[in-house]
Amino acid sequence: MTLTTTPLPADLLALDTRDPLAHTRADFLLPPGVIYLDGNSLGPLHRSVPARLAHAAQHEWGDQLIRSWTGDADWMHLPDRVAAKLARLIGAQPHEIAVGDSTSVNVFKALAAALGIAPAGRRVILTDADNFPTDLYVAQGLNALLGGGYELRAIPNTEIAQHLTPDVAVVLLTEVDYRTGRRLDLGGLTAQAHAVGSVTIWDLAHSAGAFPVDLGGTGADFAVGCGYKFLNGGPGAPGYLYVAGRHLDSAPIAIWGWMGHADVFEMAREFIPAPGARRFVPGTPQVLGLSALDAALDAFADVDMQDIRAKSLSLTSTFMALMEPLLARHPLELVTPTAPDERGSQVSYRHPHAREVMGQLTARGIIGDFRTPDILRFGFTPLYLSHADVWHAVQGISAVLDGGAP
Repeated sequence: MTLTTTPLPADLLALDTRDPLAHTRADFLLPPGVIYLDGNSLGPLHRSVPARLAHAAQHEWGDQLIRSWTGDADWMHLPDRVAAKLARLIGAQPHEIAVGDSTSVNVFKALAAALGIAPAGRRVILTDADNFPTDLYVAQGLNALLGGGYELRAIPNTEIAQHLTPDVAVVLLTEVDYRTGRRLDLGGLTAQAHAVGSVTIWDLAHSAGAFPVDLGGTGADFAVGCGYKFLNGGPGAPGYLYVAGRHLDSAPIAIWGWMGHADVFEMAREFIPAPGARRFVPGTPQVLGLSALDAALDAFADVDMQDIRAKSLSLTSTFMALMEPLLARHPLELVTPTAPDERGSQVSYRHPHAREVMGQLTARGIIGDFRTPDILRFGFTPLYLSHADVWHAVQGISAVLDGGAP
């Protein structure tokens, strides 16, 4: 991408100059000439990951072979080490997190567990009508397996509170809307759900690593998330399942597996659950994927999540302000809330030719993404983006739109 020669405004330069996270940009291997605004879909490569993967493949697997399960590499406890790093990012205790499987599989496990502890006789699963499709599909599929005895009640996410009625067994929500960037009130909705006796499941795919999450402090029951967006764990990185400690002994485990057994190598004929959330890890840990995620999470080791949130809001506010003149000249509609408490770390606009516009932007090295039917989505990851990036991105968007993009 050829950067505009228009000077960076002094106020934005000042923000970058005093940015407490400026040093973390060097930790990521971003290609030259690219402004990457799609880390909310796939995080970029952390500098430490290639060497970690090479060591895992060449030494731990190549040299140590099967000895790495219980030797120095200790693959057996790799999920637990990753859980410990995740815990501080989502306000949990390490023993409440089971790392492994995909987000979809973890939604299945969480929903089955939540239905198992919900008050008897309730038959409604309340969810967002525009929830991420896999969350809806899993709920539909599990209901089919259970004989269709539940109603999947899907309503707009702005109306969740009005529909928290005593017939709701489980509330299944994504904290940040993947299309619009609207952030739901995790704490408030959890409290309201509990007031009517409902169990909560939160999808943190667009939350964890983007801003502080406090599952323990808000009393959330279950949560799921992925490792490849704001956590930068790589394509297909393992997901995770959070189970509040108070539910560990009572929540049913939908998939019993040998890695969730209290004594893995006992090879017992009967399943005895392991302590903590590890009981929800059914199969062999995905060692290479977990190794990449484990290394990538070190990016957060010396970072204050409050600094991440503050910079995220500054980046997104700056972007919306700079985009404002374009809304007067082009058929753009901002769909992300302007109120700071109501948005995650992305900004989205509707445009009648969003797919084509995003294609032209990507060709220029401004990489966001398109979501059906008409959403231009831009993600802002504070660890590697600057206000200068925001400025240059908007200049590029302006050039595409003013240049006659469809």
